[in-house]
Amino acid sequence: MKPKIYIDGQEGTTGLQIHDRLAARKDLELLRIDPDRRKDPAERKKFLNGADLVFLCLPDAAAAEAVGMIDNGHTRVIDASTAHRTAPDWAYGFPELRGRRGRILGARRVANPGCHATGFLAGAAPLVELGVLPADYPVTCCSLTGYSGGGKKMIAQYEGDKTPGLFSPRAYGLDLNHKHLPEMTVQAGLSTPPVFCPIVDDYYKGMETVVMLHNRLLRGKPTAEDLQEMLAAYYDGQALVRVMPFGEAPAQLAANAMAGRDDLRLYVRGNGERTVIAALFDNLGKGAAGAAVQNMNLMLGLPETAGLAI
Repeated sequence: MKPKIYIDGQEGTTGLQIHDRLAARKDLELLRIDPDRRKDPAERKKFLNGADLVFLCLPDAAAAEAVGMIDNGHTRVIDASTAHRTAPDWAYGFPELRGRRGRILGARRVANPGCHATGFLAGAAPLVELGVLPADYPVTCCSLTGYSGGGKKMIAQYEGDKTPGLFSPRAYGLDLNHKHLPEMTVQAGLSTPPVFCPIVDDYYKGMETVVMLHNRLLRGKPTAEDLQEMLAAYYDGQALVRVMPFGEAPAQLAANAMAGRDDLRLYVRGNGERTVIAALFDNLGKGAAGAAVQNMNLMLGLPETAGLAI
């Protein structure tokens, strides 16, 4: 019998992207609510409890409410909101980080990572785990994203009659309290939140997240090339995260280079004194819907990369 899948919030950007990845698959049954009843609590509850696995593509409060509507012991949940990303009773859906894949496999509740957090964790979390990056290190990170990361309202702004400011990169979250900071800190194992500056630019999708490090403050004072070798060994054998060879990065990294793909590439550049670790991926792919489908595949015992573009 095919697993039954329901997307609660299919009309949003992430929900539509998940649907696109699942619609052509023959190994799943997609449950479809009548569009006129998608906000009817009783109808939603019926679909939430009738599925083997539910994707929640909703605002935080609505996602928490939806979890409370599930009253059976078998429906599994992948929440794409920020509501449960630091909750200890939820598995964190970044399977390439050590110990996470096993927990995801047996989980009934999985929190899908945020897009900026994915790029940050890909480079920083393994180095904390390996004891190279101290937990109290003052990490600095900037992250450039396409405007699709802002959802339908922002997409409409960029694709309509743009004001002059929308033609250029725009830094935001300048109060340094971005909503991804808690998961970036907790899931990386840091005791001090990073100084994190996100930037949105005039292109549809693609993300470049850059972590900047002073090597003299790292344990063992490794060079940039040493750090590349550590990360390459850490991710060896992973299908969806690849560490590129040291010195092979182009002189300039385009933030939309991975648009349309569901995997992530790490570039490590620098010298003996300073290092940059740049994660390139699609904010709608490994940064959202692609990661959600990867987690679903693991939870249902299906091939991990089924339905993904790599």
